[in-house]
Amino acid sequence: MSGLPARVEASPRISFLVGGVQKCGTTALARYLAQHPGVVLPKGKEAHVFDAPDFDDGWDVEQVDARYAPHFPAQADRKRMHGDATPIYCFHPVLVRRIAAYNPAMRWILILRHPVERAVSQWRMETARGDDNWPLWRAALFERWRVAGHQDDFSPDSPLRRHTYLARGDYARQLDALYARFPRRQVLLLRNEELAMAPGSVLARVWKFLGLPEPEAVPVPGRVFDSGQSPLPGFAPTRHLLALLLRRRMRDAEHRYGIRW
Repeated sequence: MSGLPARVEASPRISFLVGGVQKCGTTALARYLAQHPGVVLPKGKEAHVFDAPDFDDGWDVEQVDARYAPHFPAQADRKRMHGDATPIYCFHPVLVRRIAAYNPAMRWILILRHPVERAVSQWRMETARGDDNWPLWRAALFERWRVAGHQDDFSPDSPLRRHTYLARGDYARQLDALYARFPRRQVLLLRNEELAMAPGSVLARVWKFLGLPEPEAVPVPGRVFDSGQSPLPGFAPTRHLLALLLRRRMRDAEHRYGIRW
């Protein structure tokens, strides 16, 4: 025996994630959560720690927490529950593995949306930003070739981030990777339309899942749900094409996880 005290492993600062899915209502949910007095979320909602291009898989808990530190108030109360709402986290198995290594007890909240409407909403966002100038029908048909060679590329302008209109709607694949690392009791699945129509009942499930008491004041996020379901002139054929291209992925989600649309 050396007589030296054993090194005490640090407890992970981040205990829950709104880990996806992009364009499914993560912003609305994060705004609700941020109003709970027992919750702290990063400034700007998304910390993008685990998907940072310079993330080192050899980092321990303290080093990961050091990357999170600038995203929280300097005097943040460690007694409050710290979370992150970065929706790409559930999208890639590498990110799920990194998170499992950091905190095996991590609680995940995923909010889902009809894959066709999710794809339309993402395409609207990317074109508005100037990050894609292809029509959606073409981007969907050629997605596989646009992303080829970038499957593990987390750089800011990677096609993996910008042009995965179909892949991000493959909920069965993402849940397969998530449940391979985390027990199902640590994952809460929500629906975009339920949060929009009945936020009170959805939030009651969230507070229970996180082990938090219901807040005295009812959180009000404002209107942050986008207009992705509103019709675009002449866009019906594109939606039909997306439904066809996503049919197998939607069938897998139903057969394996009971997710129906």
